[in-house]
Order: sequence, then structure tokens, then C-alpha cells
Amino acid sequence: MAQAHFETGTILVDGPVGAMEVMVDAPIDAPRGIAVLTHPQPLLGGNSMHKIPHLLAKAMRDAGWLVARPNFRGVGASHGTHDGGIGETDDVLALVAQLRSAHPALPLALVGFSFGAFVQSRVARRLADRNEPARRVVLAGMPAGEVEGRRQYAPDTGLPDALIVHGENDTRVALSAVLDWARPQGQPVMVVPGADHFFTGRLPVLRSLVLSHLAGALGDPS
Repeated sequence: MAQAHFETGTILVDGPVGAMEVMVDAPIDAPRGIAVLTHPQPLLGGNSMHKIPHLLAKAMRDAGWLVARPNFRGVGASHGTHDGGIGETDDVLALVAQLRSAHPALPLALVGFSFGAFVQSRVARRLADRNEPARRVVLAGMPAGEVEGRRQYAPDTGLPDALIVHGENDTRVALSAVLDWARPQGQPVMVVPGADHFFTGRLPVLRSLVLSHLAGALGDPS
């Protein structure tokens, strides 16, 4: 497959196990930054059109970001099968490489929600280990420890500049589990009072927090 052209619409890009379906939201003017935005748990029906990545993608696009929302393995037209975040990490890294090749001078942001945030913690750590860190990282509703459904997650650590956002009343991923993950590394966690896992009724707050954190990467006041 040829070098991807990241224009608004749905495209297929090369991934480690075949085609990866990616939804692209490009700003009207030349992009000021590139971003990968990842979706919640595909085993529970999560995809790139979920309301939270969809909302954030439009807001980030309007702020000047070129936003790529990949469908994880086995979702939509993406090849492969669910790999618990391991293969999905490789897929996002491959997408990052293509975005950076197409726009080498632009800052990179990694934004993820729920399972997508877990994947982005791994992607951010690997990029940092290569001395190619993302300029901004946002992890919202990130699973840690045992979550609803008895799945276990151990997000990567050592991301001091990441914005971690969690709902006070999240019943799918207990706030206490995220704090247990954050405490040993002194990682701040932004808690949205009254918010559940999907930030019901608090989406404008989540949107504002994300845009504020990303603004500095574009040279805008936060």
C-alpha cells in the first residue's frame, strides 16, 4: 500500500497484520499538529465512532490538529483479531510513523479513552524510550488493575507530563485503582466530580481539559 494521504475521510493504511482502517479529521487550513485518538474496548463494541473519540476528534480538528482515529484489530475494516493491547500498540506505533513521515515538522499528540488510553500509555512509553516522545499525552477513563468483567490492566508508567482524567463515579474502572497505579510514581490525576466512565453530562468538561492540555503544543495559551 502506498504512503497514506491523511485527508478527511476513511482510509486504509498498512499495519503490522494488514490493513488498518483509520478515520481522519483534517482542519480546513494546514494542520498545526498531528494526533492519534484511540477508542474504547472493542470486545464491548468500542470503535472509532464512539461518542467520546468522535467528540474529541472534532474539537481537536477545529483547534488545528490533524486527527487520525484507527479502528483496532478486528473492528470495521481493520485486519487481525483483538490482542489485549499488545498488537494494538504496534498498530498505533505504525500509524504514528506514517503520520510523522507525512508531517515531520509537526508536534504529535496521543489521546486515548478507556481501552484506548491503556494502549496509548504503552505507545507513549515506547516512543519516549526511543527518544521520540509525543509532545502531549491524554489518557481518559484509563483501565488499571481489575475492571468490570474481571479483565486486568497494568498501564505503562513514567509519563509525568501526561494528563490523566478520570470520573469520580466510574463504576467500570474504580478511581481507587487508578490512584493505586498513579501513587508510586507521583502521577497527578485530574478527577471530574460526579462523572461516570463515559463522562455522562460532563463531556464539555472533558473536552475543555483535553483542549487546554493540548494547546501548549501548538504554542497557544492554555
